Amino acid sequence: MLEIDLDAIAANWHLLAARHGGTAKTAAVVKANGYGLGAVEVSRRLHREGCRHFFTAHLAEAIEIRPHLPGAMVCGLHGLEGVAADEVLGTDILPALSSADEVIAWTAAGRRLGRPLPALLHVDTGMHRTGLMPADLGRVMAKTEGLAGLDLRYLMTHLVSADTPEAPINGGQLAIFARVRAKFPGVPTSIANSAGIFLGAAFASDLARPGVALYGIAPVAGEPNSMRPVATLRARIMQLRDVPTGQGVGYDHTWRAARPSRIATLPLGYADGYHRVLGNRAEVALRGGLYPLVGRVSMDLVTIDVTDCPGAAIGDWCEVIGPSVKPERLAALAGTNAYEILTSLGRRFKRVYRGV
Repeated sequence: MLEIDLDAIAANWHLLAARHGGTAKTAAVVKANGYGLGAVEVSRRLHREGCRHFFTAHLAEAIEIRPHLPGAMVCGLHGLEGVAADEVLGTDILPALSSADEVIAWTAAGRRLGRPLPALLHVDTGMHRTGLMPADLGRVMAKTEGLAGLDLRYLMTHLVSADTPEAPINGGQLAIFARVRAKFPGVPTSIANSAGIFLGAAFASDLARPGVALYGIAPVAGEPNSMRPVATLRARIMQLRDVPTGQGVGYDHTWRAARPSRIATLPLGYADGYHRVLGNRAEVALRGGLYPLVGRVSMDLVTIDVTDCPGAAIGDWCEVIGPSVKPERLAALAGTNAYEILTSLGRRFKRVYRGV
């Protein structure tokens, strides 16, 4: 069972908004199904709190949440996604235009319709994934007659190393963005992601785009986490068995009992997004203690050594992720980041929302 605390997500959004300068200046990134926790539920709650700007990655994600967010801006960060502009028209989704071809196609559609079409313009200041290259700006401006046919709502960029405050590229990106921004007087800007909000006043803009921090993950690695925890994943013990000394558990017997052991089986595995690499590494919380996962993570099952928990019983809930087993801890053990831990959580978990 996956419990999601919408009150905590709302509190995190308000904390980030206060840090950045107010709720009107703070969006919510709800891509990847709200970082695995439910984009519709998260968006509806934040809309209730006053959030009026939402970002997804894919257009399909934006279309899913659009009916639940009256009066709000919903933006697809992937822009036109390689499809014709006409396929995006009528969706009430604002694309983040991120290439010369996209800008030209969108402005042409606006001129054809006789009205400027709303969009964001994403400028690449160093990430080198998506975004209009500054060197292409002059050509695009000439080709579109100064972006005629475009109702430019925000000029945005994406930070490369916001969670490393001392990284020189942070200042370098600001300098590039400032030169581009000078060509668009009066157009609002959007710069900071979750970590960027904590970089200081130079990185403040008209609209921050926090994502992972909304979901309780520390925005700056290694710094104290001021975000409230949001998600708790629990699984019940479905079987208990005694394993004699020297006997193995799970595929290939990668763990063998060094003493007579009591082993609990839980019904989750890598098909649920619980990473296979966590075998013989992770722990779960049970009855006030932490107990090691032993043996390999299977597709649908994991096994826990509860020898030192004599009260363990079939039906007991074990905390797999939560206050005692933080996503950041699992991420470190799995050699990944907490983003992947959350976004990997599978559809088979029953999701229970608090604070709907």
